[in-house]
Amino acid sequence: MAMSVSEAVTRRRSTRAFTDETVSEERLRALLDKALRSPSGGNLQPWRIIAVTGEEREALSGPAAASLMANPTGDDEGYPIYPKNLADPYRSRRFAVGESLYAALGIPREDKMARMAWLASNFSFFGAPLGLFFVTRKSFGHHQWAHMGMLMQTIALLAEEEGLGTCMQEAWALVRPQLRERFGLEDDEIVYAGMALGVPDRKAPVNGWRSERADTSELLELRGF
Repeated sequence: MAMSVSEAVTRRRSTRAFTDETVSEERLRALLDKALRSPSGGNLQPWRIIAVTGEEREALSGPAAASLMANPTGDDEGYPIYPKNLADPYRSRRFAVGESLYAALGIPREDKMARMAWLASNFSFFGAPLGLFFVTRKSFGHHQWAHMGMLMQTIALLAEEEGLGTCMQEAWALVRPQLRERFGLEDDEIVYAGMALGVPDRKAPVNGWRSERADTSELLELRGF
């Protein structure tokens, strides 16, 4: 029996350890053929996907990690991952999830180098053999950028159905100039985010960690019920 949507949503998590089992081009194409039915306003389909594996993956990973270690603030080309002055409750949520993850990894807060090294492991796709990059345009509005997230979520849920794991990787925004050069992007194009895709390592402790969510009552306002 195929996995239900509810089960896929419930089971999906950010996978941060993968086996070395490859994902074939055929399997990737079959997944994306379905995922590209993801909705977008006006059917603009404001995305382009670049998939990397093998030597191309390796050519990206090392330089990106070295760049971040040398310049921890990175270069997001003026499109930051988070607002400069993030207010509560969002700031508190971000802090809490970071502390929870590092605690699960056994990395103390004062060990800045270990934390930076863990962040840099994004650029090896946490060991996943396949990486996806989502390209959109700077000239698009907020709605089109939101649609990119809808596509990524659709891919993540379909991957779950296929027995694959994903990790959405905003960290790639910190090395956008390197990606721009490597991919030969047009001036108006920009890498929105990356994604690790592969077979989860079920034995890895980090994959047993899950982030918390606010209760529905905290986020839902009912009127006229």
